[in-house]
Amino acid sequence: MKSSKKKNQGLSLAGIYESRKLITRLSVNDFKTKFAGSYLGIIWAFIQPVITILVYWFVFEKGFKPDPVNNAAGVTVPFVLWLTAGMVPWFFFSDALSGGTRALLDYSYLVKKVVFQIDILPIVKVVSAVFVHLFFLAFAVLLYTLYGYYPDFYTLQIIYYSLCLFVLVLGISYFTSAVVVFFRDLNQVINIVLQVGVWVTPIMWNMDTMDISPVIKNILKLNPLYYIVQGYRDAFIGKIAFWERAGLTAYFWGFTIVCIFFGTYIFKKLRMHFADVL
Repeated sequence: MKSSKKKNQGLSLAGIYESRKLITRLSVNDFKTKFAGSYLGIIWAFIQPVITILVYWFVFEKGFKPDPVNNAAGVTVPFVLWLTAGMVPWFFFSDALSGGTRALLDYSYLVKKVVFQIDILPIVKVVSAVFVHLFFLAFAVLLYTLYGYYPDFYTLQIIYYSLCLFVLVLGISYFTSAVVVFFRDLNQVINIVLQVGVWVTPIMWNMDTMDISPVIKNILKLNPLYYIVQGYRDAFIGKIAFWERAGLTAYFWGFTIVCIFFGTYIFKKLRMHFADVL
């Protein structure tokens, strides 16, 4: 009776805190399960993103031979560093959103348990993606150090921007994980959005130096991932504090809070039907 009551309380910070050990245990298990049965195991989680960065670096820097990137502050940086600062948060967003969307489908056997608090399942998937993200943050810091860009106070902002990204993708995942139970094609829609998103977001191109109208630039900046990617570059390259971008910061958190409230609202509304459909 006590467990059932706990389940019906729904999502809350207190409930998440109480379930922190369970979330950690399930997240670690989820991370390991992805590569169960393969010879290299979890090493594959790190190989694919590294190869992707190398391929993009080779194609753009060796193929198109671009000049070193100049940002709005006039700082010149090698293209590989510019690319890495954009790809690291994108890998996390892509992995977390894909996993978070499938949370209820992958753990359908838990959804059908009366006493299990299914509200934590999207969190489990997003936390699972954090493990690879931490590796790539360390990889990025090392790469920048090798190029002579040593860590400093501004570099610590990657913790803040990682938190921003975590909250944003979690809010979206609550919505997508609930809807995909009834509309399985959403998985394919998410894949298409991610394929387009990597190009719409200024990851491999520099918005500061592009010859496009200010109106289009402002529209592109409405993409919340622009704030994240720009933030990583501010931390590693531009050395700009997040509070210096007050307007973008306010917009990002306003957008993210809406995502959290809307996502959890839809999740709670549909929760009673999950077990029946799955």
